[in-house]
Amino acid sequence: MATFGTLSDRLTDTFRNLRKKGQLTPADVDGTVREIRRALLEADVALVVVKEFTAKVRERALGDEVNRALNPAQQVVQIVNEELIAILGGQQRRLQFAKTAPTVIMLAGLQGSGKTTFAGKLAKMLEKDGHTPLLVAADLQRPNAVSQLQVVAGQAGAAIYAPEPGNGVGDPVRVARDGVETARRQQHDVVIIDTAGRLGVDAEMMKQAADIRRGTNPDEVLFVIDAMSGQDAVNTAKAFQEGVDFTAVVLSKLDGDSRGGAALSVASVTGRPIIFASTGEGLDDLEAFHPDRMASRILDLGDILTLIEQAQGAFDEEEARKVAEKIATDSFTLEDFLQQMQQLKKMGSMKKMLGMLPGMGGMKEQLENFDEREIDRTEAIIRSMTPGERRSPKVLNGSRRLRIARGSGMTVTDVNQLVQRFDQAAKMMKTVARGGTPQIPGMGPMPGARPGASSKRGKQAKAKGGSRSGNPAKRAAESSGVVTKAPTGSGFGLGAGGAAKEPTEADLAEIQKLFGRG
Repeated sequence: MATFGTLSDRLTDTFRNLRKKGQLTPADVDGTVREIRRALLEADVALVVVKEFTAKVRERALGDEVNRALNPAQQVVQIVNEELIAILGGQQRRLQFAKTAPTVIMLAGLQGSGKTTFAGKLAKMLEKDGHTPLLVAADLQRPNAVSQLQVVAGQAGAAIYAPEPGNGVGDPVRVARDGVETARRQQHDVVIIDTAGRLGVDAEMMKQAADIRRGTNPDEVLFVIDAMSGQDAVNTAKAFQEGVDFTAVVLSKLDGDSRGGAALSVASVTGRPIIFASTGEGLDDLEAFHPDRMASRILDLGDILTLIEQAQGAFDEEEARKVAEKIATDSFTLEDFLQQMQQLKKMGSMKKMLGMLPGMGGMKEQLENFDEREIDRTEAIIRSMTPGERRSPKVLNGSRRLRIARGSGMTVTDVNQLVQRFDQAAKMMKTVARGGTPQIPGMGPMPGARPGASSKRGKQAKAKGGSRSGNPAKRAAESSGVVTKAPTGSGFGLGAGGAAKEPTEADLAEIQKLFGRG
């Protein structure tokens, strides 16, 4: 999430220095709070919010909850996390629907804040939840605003009411009011009214928005704010609150390369909750806003819950069960692998998903260098195979691989690497399915691996490094396990357990093998 990138880096560095200390002094706390204050101000968070936030963090960090903690540094991180959640709104707030349909949702905000695109995103999200939204084109001032909403509605597959051409022609209040009546007649259960914006706050804009609100009596007035607008966002939000009195906030362009101060300021300053966050240009790039999850992302603690929800929405449960059975029975094929990749693509950007994992803030360079098109290339290679080749990659000889490479526009090396990666992944999945711990290539045995799960190479290394004796016979005996250690506990050469163990016939045969006489 690029918006909070700089802030996240600064806070992570601050806490990394803090974790090196076993006990925190008041000077340590003051230094930490000072760094947090600088990080927030550099992120363009409103000064009043920064003062209130750092005062609460300092008060709690100097209190008994940190002094009594086994790990004071982790306790301070927890305090910062809780206070971040508080300024982001505390509890998640959902969209409020009317008891009697239709639910009227009015959008307000400056020109260029992303209202029209958000209207399409919201319509698509509501349709997935079983609603039948109607988009109303009440922005009749901005050039081609009506045409843009028609295009967005077509992409979202939503109905639209646009009786006026716009470009300065038509009465927006009448269009909004008639749109609500049309929705009632046509039995649409949600109405989304796209209103006009201006390049700046002015009296005419506020009067028009206020007139539309009085004429339609909306259940929700959503203020769409550009997350990249910085300190100006706070002043704009205050002006709209006084002029229109919105009920909730939508953050747009949260994926932009900015400092993100608006997101950390607007909820605290206005007292209105943030309920949606727009995280990309696609119509599917819209998330319900969770203050606790957003705070975790800022502190590089990850957002596993959102990742799980996206996976549940993209993956078919029945298909997942079938794939699990195939993995367990060693019948997972490249055809199944292709289907899994296609479902993975439905989840959206891989960079975004990887960024939700804890600790990924320290791997930003690797994430930036990640090529999203790699999945498309892999898909092209698999699609160039015949069904038989997908089901049994072992039949892929040199000529077949050359044909596949030419058909997919790739090289034979790319095909070889894909088959090799697939074999490794299939083995790892099979190990996990059987309750084992996989060994990731290049990383050595995984912690907690079961005894006896090491490779042949590990056993050979263990056998080679078993003894340092200069006597060949003794060294061979020690390597085979016949003599484990020198007898101790008696001056007559007898150990504490009595006489030394006599070698068995199997042991003698093993010794002969070591000497090459078997």
